[in-house]
Amino acid sequence: MSSGDEDGRDGLGDLGGLSDGAADDRRAKTLEELMTVGRQHSGVTVMFHSAVAAKQGLSATESKTLDLLQRFGPLTAKDLAEHTGLAPASVTGLVDRLEGKGFVRRVKHPTDKRRVVIELNQEKLAELAVFFDDWARDVVEACEAFSTDELETVIRFLSVMSEQQRKAAARLSH
Repeated sequence: MSSGDEDGRDGLGDLGGLSDGAADDRRAKTLEELMTVGRQHSGVTVMFHSAVAAKQGLSATESKTLDLLQRFGPLTAKDLAEHTGLAPASVTGLVDRLEGKGFVRRVKHPTDKRRVVIELNQEKLAELAVFFDDWARDVVEACEAFSTDELETVIRFLSVMSEQQRKAAARLSH
């Protein structure tokens, strides 16, 4: 059995005179605390995005769909269904609402004129940026307390957890 970073454990069972049992106890407690803090973070994240969305007359799902389009560029309704885990009929209604509010438009696919993609109305989207400016400054300020190595670990962790949550959402939608 490997130790240290190779198996994701801190290796304390091998250092400082701690037994494997003490290291296992510490890991179990750390995982429990991680779950608690993760739930808290998830809750405040949903509340923040709901508040931002409400300022613009959007639902949280509509707001996150705009985020997807901003990150990935124009997408087909099928692509949006895959990214969101929503049923195709739900995506159609979602796009209808966003189009009605002026945030997106349907345009012909650039290479297949039979298909349609949903693209952002950048001017309308710019209205949302003001709500994130203060938050972005707060994040940069909070990150000053962490080393670059620590931040890289957080990035790796959040990337893995995002993929796991995406898979869990896909399982729930089928």
